[in-house]
Amino acid sequence: MREKRSYFCFSLFIYREIVIRKKTKRTLLKIFGLFSSVRGYNILMICIAQYLASIFVLSKDISIRRVLLDDNLFMLVLAGALAIAGGYIINGFYDKEKDLINKPLKSMIDRLVGQNTKLTLYFLLNFLSVIVASYVSFRAVIFFSGYIFSMWLYSHRIKKIPFWGNFTSAILAIVPFFAVFIHYRNFDRVIFIHALLLFLLILTKEFIKDLENLKGDLAHNYHTIPVKYGEKRAKITITLTSLCCFIPIYVLIVHFNVGYMSYYLIFSQIMLLLSLVILWNSSFRNHYILIHNILKFVLITGIFSVVLIDLSWISKIK
Repeated sequence: MREKRSYFCFSLFIYREIVIRKKTKRTLLKIFGLFSSVRGYNILMICIAQYLASIFVLSKDISIRRVLLDDNLFMLVLAGALAIAGGYIINGFYDKEKDLINKPLKSMIDRLVGQNTKLTLYFLLNFLSVIVASYVSFRAVIFFSGYIFSMWLYSHRIKKIPFWGNFTSAILAIVPFFAVFIHYRNFDRVIFIHALLLFLLILTKEFIKDLENLKGDLAHNYHTIPVKYGEKRAKITITLTSLCCFIPIYVLIVHFNVGYMSYYLIFSQIMLLLSLVILWNSSFRNHYILIHNILKFVLITGIFSVVLIDLSWISKIK
């Protein structure tokens, strides 16, 4: 009798452990799926970029410590991060069928979180973004409310319009930086040149994504440039925007003191030329993905290269 009771208790313990592990695994998978839906890595990079830009470009003579302890700056960055996360969710919601073709693995991960949960989270993130912005000022509330609405309009309608979809996406990508720019009231010309270069690099990456996602866009009637005008015209457009990047790069190197960041700018020119060589000698999706990753690497490298503009901060740390 004791043996049967012991066996029953042991079986119950094993069953409970299996159930707990399954629930833990399911919870971890949902968290991973949620992180994938909001593209947490991209948001982290944007937040780092905003802080680095604030320290080394926008804040002028303000000390690094004061910038890092600026509560208004923190709230602006946080409000932007929440709004961007919501934007990724609503964009994925409208693109869910197309992404099954273009990004099957990511779609499987994203589907670990239900659509109702995502929509609830979308409204919650937007609400929190506006609440956080209200800490700074009423103008910040208006700014981020307009930003949230613009991201919804882009995902719902503008994204399917040739060129304007790409143009709007690139604009929306740099809008959070303008919140920080307005916060510091820095109107130097060099800021606008940096912003123009960032915009052109992102726009070029968006055009590459259209070639990369051609199959899904075609299947779901997205009127992108390659779908409506063909791959050759899409490649011409990418070439033109890539070459346009050389203009702000030249202006920054020749007319402004960007310190050792000039090495990054030269490097970015080489990467752009390499991308064009690959572009005109390829017609497969894997090649377009490679170009996309090259441009993403250029953008990420650019985020950290701003520390090279003025190296005097190193001596201050010592």
